[in-house]
Amino acid sequence: MTVNRSIAPDFIIPEHITFPKPIKRTLQNGVHLYFIPTPEINAIRLEINADGMGWENKNEKKLSSFFTLHMLLEGTHQKSAEELDDFFDTYASEVEIISSFEYNGLALLTTKKHFATVLPVFRELLTEAVFPEKELAKRKSQKALNISIQREKTGVRGSQLFRQELFGKEHPYGQIADEGDVEIIKREDLLDFYKNHLWVNPEIFVTGNVTEEDIKLISDYLGDLPVLKKIIILPEFSNQKLQRVNEPWEKAVQSSIRIGCHLLPKNHPDYFGFWAFNVFLGGYFGGRLIKNIREDKGHTYGIYSSIGGLKSSDYWVVMADVIKGHTEEVILEIYKEIDKLQNEPVSSEELETVRNYMVGNLLSSFSSSFELISRFKSIHQAGLDLSYFEKQLDFIKNFRAEDIQAIGKKYLDKEQMVEIVVG
Repeated sequence: MTVNRSIAPDFIIPEHITFPKPIKRTLQNGVHLYFIPTPEINAIRLEINADGMGWENKNEKKLSSFFTLHMLLEGTHQKSAEELDDFFDTYASEVEIISSFEYNGLALLTTKKHFATVLPVFRELLTEAVFPEKELAKRKSQKALNISIQREKTGVRGSQLFRQELFGKEHPYGQIADEGDVEIIKREDLLDFYKNHLWVNPEIFVTGNVTEEDIKLISDYLGDLPVLKKIIILPEFSNQKLQRVNEPWEKAVQSSIRIGCHLLPKNHPDYFGFWAFNVFLGGYFGGRLIKNIREDKGHTYGIYSSIGGLKSSDYWVVMADVIKGHTEEVILEIYKEIDKLQNEPVSSEELETVRNYMVGNLLSSFSSSFELISRFKSIHQAGLDLSYFEKQLDFIKNFRAEDIQAIGKKYLDKEQMVEIVVG
Protein backbone atom coordinates (compact mmCIF):
# COMPACT_ATOMS: atom_id res chain seq x y z
CA MET A 1 0.00 0.00 0.00
CA THR A 2 1.34 3.42 -0.98
CA VAL A 3 0.83 6.30 1.42
CA ASN A 4 -0.30 9.57 -0.13
CA ARG A 5 1.87 12.04 1.78
CA SER A 6 0.10 15.03 0.25
CA ILE A 7 -2.90 14.30 2.46
CA ALA A 8 -2.58 14.96 6.17
CA PRO A 9 -3.68 12.09 8.43
CA ASP A 10 -6.91 12.47 10.37
CA PHE A 11 -6.55 14.13 13.76
CA ILE A 12 -7.65 11.62 16.38
CA ILE A 13 -8.20 12.51 20.01
CA PRO A 14 -7.08 9.57 22.19
CA GLU A 15 -9.70 7.96 24.39
CA HIS A 16 -7.39 8.06 27.39
CA ILE A 17 -3.77 8.48 28.40
CA THR A 18 -1.83 6.43 30.88
CA PHE A 19 1.42 7.25 32.64
CA PRO A 20 3.97 5.12 34.44
CA LYS A 21 3.44 5.77 38.12
CA PRO A 22 6.56 7.16 39.81
CA ILE A 23 8.15 4.83 42.32
CA LYS A 24 8.46 6.34 45.79
CA ARG A 25 11.22 5.66 48.29
CA THR A 26 12.03 7.30 51.61
CA LEU A 27 15.68 7.87 52.51
CA GLN A 28 17.12 7.48 55.99
CA ASN A 29 16.71 11.21 56.69
CA GLY A 30 13.02 11.09 55.82
CA VAL A 31 13.42 12.68 52.37
CA HIS A 32 11.00 11.29 49.79
CA LEU A 33 12.49 10.23 46.47
CA TYR A 34 10.37 9.77 43.33
CA PHE A 35 11.77 8.11 40.23
CA ILE A 36 10.62 6.91 36.83
CA PRO A 37 13.03 4.44 35.20
CA THR A 38 13.43 5.10 31.48
CA PRO A 39 16.20 2.74 30.31
CA GLU A 40 15.92 3.94 26.71
CA ILE A 41 17.72 7.16 27.70
CA ASN A 42 21.35 6.65 28.63
CA ALA A 43 21.38 9.57 31.06
CA ILE A 44 20.17 10.42 34.55
CA ARG A 45 18.66 13.65 35.86
CA LEU A 46 18.43 14.14 39.61
CA GLU A 47 16.76 17.15 41.15
CA ILE A 48 16.58 18.07 44.81
CA ASN A 49 13.79 20.54 45.44
CA ALA A 50 13.20 22.29 48.77
CA ASP A 51 10.60 24.70 50.09
CA GLY A 52 11.53 28.35 49.86
CA MET A 53 10.88 30.06 53.17
CA GLY A 54 10.63 33.65 52.01
CA TRP A 55 7.17 34.25 53.42
CA GLU A 56 8.21 33.05 56.89
CA ASN A 57 11.62 34.75 57.07
CA LYS A 58 10.43 38.31 56.66
CA ASN A 59 13.58 39.69 58.24
CA GLU A 60 15.80 37.81 55.85
CA LYS A 61 17.70 39.95 53.38
CA LYS A 62 15.94 39.84 50.02
CA LEU A 63 18.83 38.37 48.05
CA SER A 64 20.20 35.83 50.55
CA SER A 65 18.71 32.83 48.74
CA PHE A 66 19.75 34.15 45.31
CA PHE A 67 23.41 34.55 46.21
CA THR A 68 23.51 31.32 48.22
CA LEU A 69 22.21 29.23 45.35
CA HIS A 70 24.28 30.94 42.66
CA MET A 71 27.50 30.57 44.63
CA LEU A 72 27.25 26.84 45.29
CA LEU A 73 29.59 26.22 42.34
CA GLU A 74 32.14 28.81 43.47
CA GLY A 75 34.07 26.28 45.50
CA THR A 76 33.79 23.67 48.26
CA HIS A 77 36.14 22.56 51.02
CA GLN A 78 37.53 19.99 48.58
CA LYS A 79 37.52 21.79 45.22
CA SER A 80 37.93 25.31 43.87
CA ALA A 81 35.47 26.81 41.39
CA GLU A 82 37.89 26.04 38.53
CA GLU A 83 38.26 22.43 39.64
CA LEU A 84 34.48 22.03 39.85
CA ASP A 85 34.06 23.44 36.34
CA ASP A 86 36.73 21.12 34.95
CA PHE A 87 35.27 18.13 36.76
CA PHE A 88 31.71 18.54 35.49
CA ASP A 89 32.94 19.35 31.96
CA THR A 90 35.15 16.25 31.93
CA TYR A 91 32.21 14.02 32.76
CA ALA A 92 29.76 15.79 30.41
CA SER A 93 27.59 16.85 33.33
CA GLU A 94 25.52 19.94 34.05
CA VAL A 95 24.41 21.47 37.34
CA GLU A 96 21.30 23.67 37.26
CA ILE A 97 20.19 26.18 39.88
CA ILE A 98 16.49 26.06 40.81
CA SER A 99 15.07 29.26 42.24
CA SER A 100 11.46 30.44 42.25
CA PHE A 101 8.90 32.10 44.50
CA GLU A 102 8.35 28.89 46.43
CA TYR A 103 11.26 26.55 45.76
CA ASN A 104 15.04 26.35 46.02
CA GLY A 105 17.10 23.53 44.68
CA LEU A 106 19.79 22.02 42.54
CA ALA A 107 19.66 19.58 39.63
CA LEU A 108 22.26 17.28 38.11
CA LEU A 109 22.20 15.96 34.55
CA THR A 110 24.85 13.38 33.73
CA THR A 111 25.45 10.22 31.75
CA LYS A 112 24.52 6.81 33.09
CA LYS A 113 28.15 5.76 32.77
CA HIS A 114 29.48 8.54 34.99
CA PHE A 115 26.67 8.83 37.55
CA ALA A 116 28.58 7.01 40.30
CA THR A 117 31.60 9.27 39.76
CA VAL A 118 29.70 12.56 39.59
CA LEU A 119 27.17 12.10 42.40
CA PRO A 120 29.70 12.42 45.29
CA VAL A 121 30.93 15.75 43.93
CA PHE A 122 27.35 16.94 43.45
CA ARG A 123 26.79 16.06 47.13
CA GLU A 124 29.68 18.36 48.07
CA LEU A 125 27.73 21.31 46.69
CA LEU A 126 24.86 20.58 49.08
CA THR A 127 26.88 20.73 52.30
CA GLU A 128 30.48 21.78 51.61
CA ALA A 129 30.19 25.11 49.76
CA VAL A 130 32.51 27.84 51.12
CA PHE A 131 31.25 31.09 49.48
CA PRO A 132 34.64 32.81 48.97
CA GLU A 133 34.66 36.56 49.61
CA LYS A 134 36.41 37.37 46.34
CA GLU A 135 33.80 35.53 44.26
CA LEU A 136 30.97 37.05 46.28
CA ALA A 137 32.28 40.53 45.46
CA LYS A 138 32.24 39.65 41.74
CA ARG A 139 28.74 38.23 41.98
CA LYS A 140 27.49 41.31 43.78
CA SER A 141 28.99 43.60 41.15
CA GLN A 142 27.36 41.56 38.36
CA LYS A 143 23.99 41.50 40.12
CA ALA A 144 24.01 45.25 40.77
CA LEU A 145 24.81 45.88 37.10
CA ASN A 146 22.06 43.51 36.01
CA ILE A 147 19.52 45.26 38.24
CA SER A 148 20.57 48.60 36.75
CA ILE A 149 20.21 47.31 33.18
CA GLN A 150 16.89 45.57 33.82
CA ARG A 151 15.49 48.74 35.38
CA GLU A 152 15.73 50.40 31.96
CA LYS A 153 13.33 47.87 30.40
CA THR A 154 9.64 48.68 30.55
CA GLY A 155 8.69 45.00 30.44
CA VAL A 156 10.79 44.11 33.47
CA ARG A 157 9.51 47.10 35.41
CA GLY A 158 5.92 46.28 34.46
CA SER A 159 6.25 42.72 35.76
CA GLN A 160 7.87 43.94 38.98
CA LEU A 161 5.08 46.42 39.66
CA PHE A 162 2.45 43.80 38.82
CA ARG A 163 3.87 41.44 41.43
CA GLN A 164 4.11 44.26 43.94
CA GLU A 165 0.47 45.26 43.51
CA LEU A 166 -0.82 41.68 43.30
CA PHE A 167 0.96 40.29 46.37
CA GLY A 168 1.70 43.45 48.33
CA LYS A 169 4.90 45.42 48.87
CA GLU A 170 5.74 43.66 52.12
CA HIS A 171 5.26 40.12 50.86
CA PRO A 172 8.39 38.43 49.49
CA TYR A 173 6.60 37.67 46.18
CA GLY A 174 6.00 41.38 45.71
CA GLN A 175 9.34 42.77 46.80
CA ILE A 176 11.61 44.50 44.29
CA ALA A 177 15.35 44.20 44.90
CA ASP A 178 17.63 47.15 44.18
CA GLU A 179 21.35 47.89 44.39
CA GLY A 180 21.03 48.61 48.09
CA ASP A 181 19.82 45.06 48.69
CA VAL A 182 22.91 43.79 46.87
CA GLU A 183 25.26 46.00 48.85
CA ILE A 184 24.16 44.77 52.28
CA ILE A 185 24.69 41.07 51.49
CA LYS A 186 27.57 39.59 53.48
CA ARG A 187 29.21 36.18 53.36
CA GLU A 188 27.75 35.48 56.82
CA ASP A 189 24.24 35.86 55.35
CA LEU A 190 24.94 33.11 52.84
CA LEU A 191 26.42 30.79 55.44
CA ASP A 192 23.37 31.31 57.65
CA PHE A 193 20.92 30.68 54.82
CA TYR A 194 22.90 27.64 53.66
CA LYS A 195 22.83 26.10 57.13
CA ASN A 196 19.44 27.13 58.45
CA HIS A 197 17.07 27.82 55.55
CA LEU A 198 18.12 26.06 52.35
CA TRP A 199 17.19 22.37 52.62
CA VAL A 200 13.69 22.74 54.07
CA ASN A 201 11.34 19.80 53.40
CA PRO A 202 13.34 18.66 50.35
CA GLU A 203 12.15 16.05 47.86
CA ILE A 204 14.19 14.29 45.19
CA PHE A 205 13.00 13.62 41.64
CA VAL A 206 14.96 11.26 39.38
CA THR A 207 14.48 10.06 35.84
CA GLY A 208 16.53 8.36 33.15
CA ASN A 209 18.30 5.02 33.02
CA VAL A 210 17.89 4.44 36.76
CA THR A 211 18.43 1.01 38.33
CA GLU A 212 18.14 -0.20 41.92
CA GLU A 213 21.91 0.15 42.13
CA ASP A 214 21.61 3.86 41.28
CA ILE A 215 18.84 4.35 43.84
CA LYS A 216 21.06 2.75 46.49
CA LEU A 217 23.87 5.10 45.48
CA ILE A 218 21.54 8.10 45.91
CA SER A 219 20.47 6.78 49.28
CA ASP A 220 24.10 6.37 50.35
CA TYR A 221 25.09 9.92 49.38
CA LEU A 222 21.90 11.86 50.11
CA GLY A 223 20.33 9.76 52.85
CA ASP A 224 22.35 11.58 55.51
CA LEU A 225 21.86 15.07 54.04
CA PRO A 226 21.01 17.44 56.93
CA VAL A 227 17.47 18.62 56.27
CA LEU A 228 15.02 20.88 58.03
CA LYS A 229 11.46 19.70 58.58
CA LYS A 230 8.95 22.51 58.90
CA ILE A 231 5.19 22.82 58.64
CA ILE A 232 4.49 25.32 55.88
CA ILE A 233 1.50 27.61 56.36
CA LEU A 234 0.68 28.81 52.88
CA PRO A 235 -0.14 32.48 52.36
CA GLU A 236 -3.68 33.40 51.36
CA PHE A 237 -4.34 36.00 48.68
CA SER A 238 -7.54 37.70 47.56
CA ASN A 239 -8.45 40.17 44.85
CA GLN A 240 -9.03 43.78 45.82
CA LYS A 241 -10.79 46.67 44.15
CA LEU A 242 -9.36 47.70 40.77
CA GLN A 243 -5.80 48.98 41.14
CA ARG A 244 -4.29 51.02 38.30
CA VAL A 245 -0.62 51.98 38.38
CA ASN A 246 0.79 54.27 35.68
CA GLU A 247 4.51 54.90 35.52
CA PRO A 248 5.23 57.30 32.63
CA TRP A 249 8.59 57.05 30.85
CA GLU A 250 9.00 60.10 28.66
CA LYS A 251 11.69 58.61 26.40
CA ALA A 252 10.06 55.18 26.01
CA VAL A 253 8.71 54.31 22.55
CA GLN A 254 6.51 51.52 23.90
CA SER A 255 4.34 50.81 26.91
CA SER A 256 4.36 47.56 28.85
CA ILE A 257 0.93 46.44 30.01
CA ARG A 258 0.19 43.92 32.73
CA ILE A 259 -3.41 43.10 33.69
CA GLY A 260 -4.37 40.27 36.03
CA CYS A 261 -5.74 38.90 39.27
CA HIS A 262 -5.53 36.07 41.79
CA LEU A 263 -7.06 32.81 40.66
CA LEU A 264 -8.13 29.43 42.04
CA PRO A 265 -5.96 26.40 42.94
CA LYS A 266 -5.39 23.46 40.59
CA ASN A 267 -7.58 21.14 42.65
CA HIS A 268 -10.63 23.39 42.25
CA PRO A 269 -13.49 21.93 40.12
CA ASP A 270 -13.51 25.05 37.91
CA TYR A 271 -9.77 25.07 37.24
CA PHE A 272 -9.84 23.28 33.89
CA GLY A 273 -12.65 25.54 32.73
CA PHE A 274 -10.67 28.68 33.42
CA TRP A 275 -7.56 27.11 31.89
CA ALA A 276 -9.55 26.58 28.68
CA PHE A 277 -10.95 30.13 28.82
CA ASN A 278 -7.39 31.41 29.00
CA VAL A 279 -6.35 29.40 25.93
CA PHE A 280 -9.19 30.90 23.89
CA LEU A 281 -8.31 34.41 25.04
CA GLY A 282 -4.53 34.48 24.74
CA GLY A 283 -3.00 31.21 25.79
CA TYR A 284 -1.67 30.28 22.35
CA PHE A 285 -0.58 32.04 19.19
CA GLY A 286 -4.02 31.65 17.59
CA GLY A 287 -5.80 33.23 20.57
CA ARG A 288 -8.18 36.16 20.28
CA LEU A 289 -5.80 38.74 21.71
CA ILE A 290 -3.21 37.93 19.04
CA LYS A 291 -5.78 38.04 16.23
CA ASN A 292 -7.25 41.35 17.36
CA ILE A 293 -4.34 43.39 18.70
CA ARG A 294 -1.42 41.99 16.69
CA GLU A 295 -2.89 40.75 13.40
CA ASP A 296 -5.84 43.10 12.88
CA LYS A 297 -4.54 46.32 14.48
CA GLY A 298 -0.76 45.89 14.46
CA HIS A 299 -0.33 47.52 17.88
CA THR A 300 2.07 44.90 19.25
CA TYR A 301 4.42 42.15 18.20
CA GLY A 302 3.11 39.84 20.88
CA ILE A 303 0.36 39.70 23.48
CA TYR A 304 -0.65 36.71 25.52
CA SER A 305 -2.37 35.62 28.72
CA SER A 306 -1.04 32.99 31.08
CA ILE A 307 -1.63 31.27 34.41
CA GLY A 308 1.11 31.43 37.03
CA GLY A 309 1.38 28.50 39.41
CA LEU A 310 1.57 28.76 43.20
CA LYS A 311 0.94 26.17 45.91
CA SER A 312 -2.05 27.89 47.49
CA SER A 313 -3.67 29.29 44.35
CA ASP A 314 -2.63 30.36 40.88
CA TYR A 315 -2.77 33.83 39.36
CA TRP A 316 -3.65 35.09 35.90
CA VAL A 317 -2.02 37.82 33.81
CA VAL A 318 -2.21 39.42 30.36
CA MET A 319 1.16 40.74 29.15
CA ALA A 320 1.94 42.97 26.18
CA ASP A 321 4.45 45.54 24.99
CA VAL A 322 2.60 47.95 22.71
CA ILE A 323 3.20 51.06 20.64
CA LYS A 324 3.01 53.87 23.19
CA GLY A 325 0.30 55.89 21.49
CA HIS A 326 -2.11 52.93 21.46
CA THR A 327 -1.86 51.94 25.15
CA GLU A 328 -5.38 52.86 26.23
CA GLU A 329 -6.89 51.42 23.05
CA VAL A 330 -5.13 48.09 23.68
CA ILE A 331 -6.36 47.95 27.27
CA LEU A 332 -9.88 48.63 26.04
CA GLU A 333 -9.58 45.87 23.43
CA ILE A 334 -8.33 43.38 26.06
CA TYR A 335 -11.46 43.93 28.11
CA LYS A 336 -13.61 43.76 24.98
CA GLU A 337 -12.22 40.32 24.15
CA ILE A 338 -12.81 39.15 27.71
CA ASP A 339 -16.38 40.42 27.54
CA LYS A 340 -17.00 38.66 24.21
CA LEU A 341 -15.82 35.34 25.60
CA GLN A 342 -18.01 35.85 28.67
CA ASN A 343 -21.17 36.75 26.77
CA GLU A 344 -21.04 35.52 23.17
CA PRO A 345 -21.08 31.83 22.19
CA VAL A 346 -17.87 30.41 20.75
CA SER A 347 -18.34 29.12 17.21
CA SER A 348 -18.14 25.39 16.61
CA GLU A 349 -15.16 25.93 14.30
CA GLU A 350 -13.15 27.85 16.92
CA LEU A 351 -14.20 25.38 19.58
CA GLU A 352 -12.77 22.42 17.66
CA THR A 353 -9.63 24.32 16.67
CA VAL A 354 -8.85 25.11 20.28
CA ARG A 355 -9.87 21.64 21.44
CA ASN A 356 -7.44 20.05 18.99
CA TYR A 357 -4.69 22.50 19.99
CA MET A 358 -5.15 21.68 23.67
CA VAL A 359 -5.01 17.93 23.04
CA GLY A 360 -1.86 18.26 20.95
CA ASN A 361 -0.22 20.58 23.44
CA LEU A 362 -1.07 18.27 26.34
CA LEU A 363 0.34 15.19 24.63
CA SER A 364 3.47 16.98 23.40
CA SER A 365 4.28 18.01 26.97
CA PHE A 366 5.03 14.34 27.68
CA SER A 367 7.29 13.76 24.70
CA SER A 368 10.28 12.73 26.83
CA SER A 369 10.87 11.01 30.14
CA PHE A 370 12.47 14.18 31.54
CA GLU A 371 9.25 16.06 30.79
CA LEU A 372 7.18 13.31 32.40
CA ILE A 373 8.92 13.65 35.77
CA SER A 374 8.72 17.44 35.44
CA ARG A 375 4.94 17.26 34.89
CA PHE A 376 4.60 14.89 37.81
CA LYS A 377 6.59 17.26 40.03
CA SER A 378 4.43 20.24 39.07
CA ILE A 379 1.16 18.62 40.09
CA HIS A 380 2.65 16.64 43.00
CA GLN A 381 3.73 19.92 44.58
CA ALA A 382 0.13 21.10 44.27
CA GLY A 383 -1.04 18.02 46.19
CA LEU A 384 -2.22 16.09 43.11
CA ASP A 385 -1.12 13.05 41.14
CA LEU A 386 -0.86 12.06 37.48
CA SER A 387 -4.61 11.38 37.28
CA TYR A 388 -4.83 15.19 37.01
CA PHE A 389 -3.77 14.93 33.37
CA GLU A 390 -6.27 12.14 32.64
CA LYS A 391 -9.01 14.40 34.02
CA GLN A 392 -7.63 17.27 31.95
CA LEU A 393 -7.90 15.20 28.76
CA ASP A 394 -11.44 14.18 29.69
CA PHE A 395 -12.36 17.85 30.17
CA ILE A 396 -10.84 18.82 26.81
CA LYS A 397 -12.85 16.15 25.02
CA ASN A 398 -16.17 17.11 26.57
CA PHE A 399 -16.33 20.81 27.42
CA ARG A 400 -18.94 22.96 25.68
CA ALA A 401 -18.96 26.56 24.50
CA GLU A 402 -21.33 27.59 27.29
CA ASP A 403 -18.89 26.21 29.87
CA ILE A 404 -16.29 28.74 28.72
CA GLN A 405 -18.76 31.62 29.03
CA ALA A 406 -19.83 30.63 32.53
CA ILE A 407 -16.30 30.27 33.87
CA GLY A 408 -15.22 33.59 32.39
CA LYS A 409 -18.13 35.39 34.01
CA LYS A 410 -17.47 33.73 37.35
CA TYR A 411 -13.77 34.53 37.73
CA LEU A 412 -12.89 37.61 35.69
CA ASP A 413 -14.27 40.88 37.02
CA LYS A 414 -12.77 44.10 35.67
CA GLU A 415 -13.34 45.77 39.04
CA GLN A 416 -10.96 43.30 40.74
CA MET A 417 -8.03 43.56 38.34
CA VAL A 418 -4.51 44.86 38.84
CA GLU A 419 -3.57 47.11 35.90
CA ILE A 420 0.01 48.22 35.28
CA VAL A 421 1.23 50.55 32.54
CA VAL A 422 4.91 51.45 32.26
CA GLY A 423 6.18 53.61 29.41
